[in-house]
Amino acid sequence: MTLASFLTDTNFKTVLYMVAFAMFIYGLSGLTGPKTAVRGNRIAAAGMVIAVVTTLLVGDFNNVVLIVAGLVVGTAIAVPAAQKVKMTAMPQMVALFNGVGGGAVALIAWAEFRSTEAFGLEPTYVAIFSIFSAIIGSVSFWGSNVAFAKLQELIDGKPRTLGKLQLPAQVLTLGGAIGYGVAIIAGADNELFIVGLLVAAGVFGLLLVLPIGGADMPVVISLLNAFTGLAAAAAGVSLNNPALIVAGMIVGASGTILTQQMAVAMNRTITSVIVGGFGGSVEAAAGATGAGGGTVRSTSASDVAIQMAYARQVVVVPGYGMAVSQAQHAVREMAKLLEAKGVEVKYAIHPVAGRMPGHMNVLLAEADVPYEQLKEMDDINGEFPRTDVSIVIGANDVTNPDARTKADSPIYGMPILNVDESQSIIVLKRSMSSGYAGIDNPLFVNPKTSMLFGDAKGSITEVTEELKAL
Repeated sequence: MTLASFLTDTNFKTVLYMVAFAMFIYGLSGLTGPKTAVRGNRIAAAGMVIAVVTTLLVGDFNNVVLIVAGLVVGTAIAVPAAQKVKMTAMPQMVALFNGVGGGAVALIAWAEFRSTEAFGLEPTYVAIFSIFSAIIGSVSFWGSNVAFAKLQELIDGKPRTLGKLQLPAQVLTLGGAIGYGVAIIAGADNELFIVGLLVAAGVFGLLLVLPIGGADMPVVISLLNAFTGLAAAAAGVSLNNPALIVAGMIVGASGTILTQQMAVAMNRTITSVIVGGFGGSVEAAAGATGAGGGTVRSTSASDVAIQMAYARQVVVVPGYGMAVSQAQHAVREMAKLLEAKGVEVKYAIHPVAGRMPGHMNVLLAEADVPYEQLKEMDDINGEFPRTDVSIVIGANDVTNPDARTKADSPIYGMPILNVDESQSIIVLKRSMSSGYAGIDNPLFVNPKTSMLFGDAKGSITEVTEELKAL
């Protein structure tokens, strides 16, 4: 057997794919903790390289130049983008890259339509899975682009709908995409049908995500990620490519599970997120009164430093405000000083704090915060009554007591961090603006609360300098 025939042998291909799949799964298992996450990501990436090389080795390609050009262009764009992106912009980067995956799957379905004479040369199941991947891939691409635009603040985070025409428009576009798909499976070979399918599915993707408010963005990102994975898996079935099937199913399954977990963390169903998303960027001027006309008490960095220096336990509650100001390293430096003074420091992590799943964990891990100090909501809530000082850094909705007490609040029933049970509360904010849900937070006028206004990083740095002087 020659080297060329060995490399293209079906059994050799199967073995390489099995190695790639094992690396996918092993790498994914490493993502369960920050200490193994980098290694797990590299192992999974190496598995994907093996899968891609295997496909290129055994495939019958007559457009190698185009493939190489695509690899070069994609690498030239993606690598610098990933290296230069700031941690604060990671959610929109995730949304954008996820959308690219969905778009690629949709284009693959179009290419298959053309190369197989409208699937006339293929079994019916190939046409069915290709149409499914085309619809879901197009929805994911355009929906992810809307999510990116909202996160990047190219458009505001408020829900945007067509009013009474919203539901009919969604039904019409989704029905149109399915109708085109059924016609293609039945034998329609006009290319306008597949184009119409992609356009209709794309418009449905826009109509699906535009009405969803900024407060639901973490759930939306997870959902669209699951869509892309399922579309890739369907494309793998139609192409008879095991690598796409396995990788797509892993992404689809994990994305679905994560979406459900995020929805539970907000005490909302996935349907309610899609149908009735809430929240957007709402600005309000800073003033002396807050929710319900209560009085807002401001404080100074020196007072905050004194309170924390003589505390037994301090709980840091990070939110998107920490991400915006990139204050995670300053927070870590402050915590080290407190620990040197004998103060126990913990971090309260709400599942939907920030703009993507695990946003706060990623930021704090980047600042080398010990993983054991990161406490999930269920673990830390029992600690708040024993906490001397809770310092809230830009976390609005996930600390709002209205979620427990105000039945007509949009976030009523959402599990929150019970910060209001602490002995003393320090809230760091630029102003009295609302969070993504666009509602007031009575925590700000709680008699135990003091507000430290200003950029979070600058405020934490000032507090740190005051701690050093004590």
